[in-house]
Amino acid sequence: MPPPPLLLQIQFANAEDKQEFQKYPTKVGRRSLSRSISQSSTDSYSSAASYSDSSDDETSPRDKAQANSKGSSDFCVKNVKQAEFGRREIEIAEQDMSALISLRKRAQAEKPLAGAKIVGCTHITAQTAVLIETLVALGAQCRWTACNIYSTQNEVAAALAETGVPVFAWKGESEDDFWWCIDRCVNKEGWQANMILDDGGDLTHWVYKKYPSVFKKAQGIVEESVTGVHRLYQLSKAGKLCVPAMNVNDSVTKQKFDNLYCCRESILDGLKRTTDVMFGGKQVVVCGYGEVGKGCCSALKAMGAIVCITEIDPICALQGCMDGFRVVKLNEVIRQMDIVITCTGNKNVVTRDQLDRIKNGCIVCNMGHSNTEIDVASLRSPELTWERVRSQVDHVIWPDGKRVILLAEGRLLNLSCSTVPTFVLSITATTQALALIELFNAPEGRYKQDVYLLPKKMGKTWYSLIKYFEVIFPVATAMTLMRLSVFE
Repeated sequence: MPPPPLLLQIQFANAEDKQEFQKYPTKVGRRSLSRSISQSSTDSYSSAASYSDSSDDETSPRDKAQANSKGSSDFCVKNVKQAEFGRREIEIAEQDMSALISLRKRAQAEKPLAGAKIVGCTHITAQTAVLIETLVALGAQCRWTACNIYSTQNEVAAALAETGVPVFAWKGESEDDFWWCIDRCVNKEGWQANMILDDGGDLTHWVYKKYPSVFKKAQGIVEESVTGVHRLYQLSKAGKLCVPAMNVNDSVTKQKFDNLYCCRESILDGLKRTTDVMFGGKQVVVCGYGEVGKGCCSALKAMGAIVCITEIDPICALQGCMDGFRVVKLNEVIRQMDIVITCTGNKNVVTRDQLDRIKNGCIVCNMGHSNTEIDVASLRSPELTWERVRSQVDHVIWPDGKRVILLAEGRLLNLSCSTVPTFVLSITATTQALALIELFNAPEGRYKQDVYLLPKKMGKTWYSLIKYFEVIFPVATAMTLMRLSVFE
């Protein structure tokens, strides 16, 4: 006679204990749940999305009829029903964005952005949502789209759409989707933007090319990334920049905090989530030793990686040498590297010829904004095979069997494959908000048609920023900064 089932062998003190036990899944159920959560985690990196994302729905958001609870359909997101989960993520982000929340509380009564119509193109994450909602609280009307096809958190986009912010973005857009979303964001009948907040320069480029009248009438452009700033300087040099622009990337509060400390933490996060690589003993080359490169090198060295750098700027190269890194030419070391990371903001930093000579199993990724730092276009050729391993991870296979692990198709690693530290982003987002306030309220003639750094003296606004630093850091730190004339 076969033994009784295991469940029958378990003795329960009472019926309530037995009922409680039966709430939990069986062994098969647990395996199924594990697979479900694992699959969901490849679609989005938020815990909320694990339970809310309808990954089986392959219908493009462009083909869906969507409306929020108020009946508005002026948005395009993956699934507006995820709004509740996105709201929770935004609330978590608010807890560590004291500077931005302080700005919102101090200035919302004055409404310094009343009358501002801001069109924005940034990564759409919980942290950006706090910025957008702060701008709205300060009186602005906002329309938003994504600057990266992989970095959008679908549930956060849904939460913004639910509150009435027209947002056009979802994770995994095609190139055609990307430009369609930008156009829908700008081209709204009866609404014309007078301010641009950009990250990477794509929105500015689109408005300049497609809507020159909007471009000429704008009161200002605020640009966050080094790539976008380069594009602004190109317009200025050619005499085609007809509005003042604020270079946030080179502001001390962006470059010395976000670029350095954000990348120092998120580089490890992005690599671990995608490849589970162990850093100890790995040969790593970091292309570029600016603030982003410094952050990446610091983190990798601390984890035991053997790090060398490439750098064309002699001062940055000397800094790398003084920090204990070997300064090399990429061609000389490419065959020995286990990980190749670009963070220069330039084009074709890693060429097809170098990729042909790279070792089997090498991880190649980009920490700069632009997806042209690695010559990915040259890898889409008939002799090479692409094999999708998991979300944002591809094997590119050569005819001889060599495999290179390419992350996020050469796009921004940390925001495409992981998340970034909320605290540091609060400082950058506050700087962006202040730049918008400054440009929108500046008296006529203060700024010409050129690219500017955020002024270090901004009256009440800059005084407020000092106060925010007192919130972010200990008061003693803020006082030390003031004594050192950082804010003078």
